Amino acid sequence: MNLIENHPGEWAALLTAVFWTVTALAFESASRRVGSLVVNILRLVIGFIFLTIFSIIYKGTVIPLDASRENWFWLSLSGLVGFVFGDLFLFKSYTIIGSRFSMLIMTLVPPITALFSWIIIGERLTMFHYLGMTLTFLGISLAIFNRNGKGEKLTLKLAPLGILYAFGGAVGQALGLVLSKFGLKDYDPFSATQIRVIAGIAGFSVLITLIRRWNNVKVALSDKVSMKPLSLGAFFGPFLGVSFSLIAVKFTKAGIASTIMALVPVFIIVPAVVMYKEKVTLPEIAGAIISVIGVALFFLK
Repeated sequence: MNLIENHPGEWAALLTAVFWTVTALAFESASRRVGSLVVNILRLVIGFIFLTIFSIIYKGTVIPLDASRENWFWLSLSGLVGFVFGDLFLFKSYTIIGSRFSMLIMTLVPPITALFSWIIIGERLTMFHYLGMTLTFLGISLAIFNRNGKGEKLTLKLAPLGILYAFGGAVGQALGLVLSKFGLKDYDPFSATQIRVIAGIAGFSVLITLIRRWNNVKVALSDKVSMKPLSLGAFFGPFLGVSFSLIAVKFTKAGIASTIMALVPVFIIVPAVVMYKEKVTLPEIAGAIISVIGVALFFLK
């Protein structure tokens, strides 16, 4: 019990990684049918509905009117940076260098988060924390390089633009997380998530209007096959996942939280084996063990 009480942020980050594993599987299925841009805005709209229902039950309000102007400004900015900027760049990188290499570059999120949190908030990590981060990165990298492997050899001949997009996605996610912590302070994480989601919906609405894709959204809403995984992903993503990520950064350092939340590529191995009958390689097993050891170090301090 003391382990949970002494490390609420770390446990929240671990739960976030579990939630985002479910989300990744659900959104992959939906994106194949209706496209990533449509999934991006619909997941936020559905997530907003879940958050609103929760807010009515928990606080008796529809939207977080009790938040200060400062809360609204920084959390809205984090929603635009994280949901819109970060995700747009990330999904674009998928189409150029593939999800496996994009995910590898996304392991840069924790150190970038640690850098931003030092610059913006003044948080500092110890050498012990950096050791845990290094082990976790190593384990995740082993898992990613062996995900979806079909005998292809690793290569450094990646399109520079794809690498740039993936790096932009990493920067967007890292900066969005730090801005969330900066704007959160002592405010309720679920209400803070609702503010971020509102900003994300507004940002994607402007984008979809500019490129005239509302008809695609309308078609997706009538597609029952895609709406099922999309709704599931929205529940575990924008509702539970993002909210618990804010709980994580509220109770622990942003760099530590983002490292633990980066475990999704490791956690997704088991569902891939069960659902898609993929074979697990020794490097993947080693990567999972190493990453777990790295994360365990955070719970020893």
